[in-house]
Amino acid sequence: METISSDSGSNKKLKYSEVITTAVDPDLMNEDSIDPPNDSEPESQNSDDLDDASSYYDEDFSYYDETLTLQAQFDAADLPPGVEASIPWLEIPEGTKNQDNAAHLYTTSGLNIESEEEEDHVLEKFMQFKSFDTVQDFSDHHYVTVASGSNKPGKGWAKTIQNEWKILEENLPETIFVRVYEERMDLLRAAIVGASGTPYHDGLFFFDAFFPPEYPKVPPHVYYHSGGLRLNPNLYNCGKVCLSLLGTWHGGKEESWISEKSTMLQVLLSIQALVLNAKPYFNEPGYARSAGQAHGEKQAKSYNENTFVLSCKTMQYSLKRPPKHFEDLVAGHFRVRAHAILEACKEYLKGHDVGSLPEGEMEEDEEEFEITNDMPGGRKNFAFNLRTVIGNLIPFLIKNGAKDCEKFIPLGDITRTAPLKI
Repeated sequence: METISSDSGSNKKLKYSEVITTAVDPDLMNEDSIDPPNDSEPESQNSDDLDDASSYYDEDFSYYDETLTLQAQFDAADLPPGVEASIPWLEIPEGTKNQDNAAHLYTTSGLNIESEEEEDHVLEKFMQFKSFDTVQDFSDHHYVTVASGSNKPGKGWAKTIQNEWKILEENLPETIFVRVYEERMDLLRAAIVGASGTPYHDGLFFFDAFFPPEYPKVPPHVYYHSGGLRLNPNLYNCGKVCLSLLGTWHGGKEESWISEKSTMLQVLLSIQALVLNAKPYFNEPGYARSAGQAHGEKQAKSYNENTFVLSCKTMQYSLKRPPKHFEDLVAGHFRVRAHAILEACKEYLKGHDVGSLPEGEMEEDEEEFEITNDMPGGRKNFAFNLRTVIGNLIPFLIKNGAKDCEKFIPLGDITRTAPLKI
């Protein structure tokens, strides 16, 4: 069984279309590797109990449906998520030329940037944003104050890190961006673009990494910039990233860190493909076995709806406080993708499943929509919560310079009493 890995001798680059994001396959889950819970690690809730769960209140979105109740159970149990599914190594086509900035991803995605926008200073800097670069200021890095203690890096430590830099620079897919630091080789920051077909589409997700003195004998430490939001069983609101490759979950031997083979590139690809996937609900071991069953798929759909709402909140959080050295990426990404994000919101309000509409397949026919008392409870709450977050997000997108967002303002007007045409 093969897992996501990296080829340190390759100078090829993964195409965005080849970074395939799929739900965790329960047949690939190693259930024998899941340790029984102890006193400090309560047993996960059984999915059959979800229907009777009491509603959970979130101060930002009023009452959520059963999805947020489920999320609360994940947080309360504080169980590490399941072993990530092993998948074949993503094939890299011969002759793929390394792209060193963001231009290729956004000019080949079907979105045409008008000439006047190309002259915009923000977009100019964005299109020149490199996939990999070395920078100076590390003052806002999560691990900036981490002390090495009495352990000093060995002679080969710096050479290993430099080799990691080379692997990343030559092999990063178009949807991952990395910054490293000249004066702190032990630190790294990465941004991952949420993939199409998932509830994370068009989002930006930031991770800080620390290479300890014992590296590569031990895996790197990784922190997720959550903004206090829990939008994935593997990504805690405290910033913890649960992945057997990082040693934060007890996975099979083949999924654990191997000092002679594993790399930081492998970590980032695993987060993108196995964590930020199409059905994150099944990342939790207590629910993985329900994949393909009616009850499990219903819960996965509801979880995706809540996840997309939280992903939109994360967009707002990133626009308000972009991580250092990624300001140009945040500004340009959400200026270019704003219209597609809001179009997707409109389609989800019509009833389409979250993540089900590839770009370019949005419907143009207008239809009336209103939140009524006879709507199913989960659907009603999702529509209300999505319209709430749209109303909060649109001003940030407009302030960021996005074009033609004003026409979506009615989507976020939750005080409307007349049916909304969308």
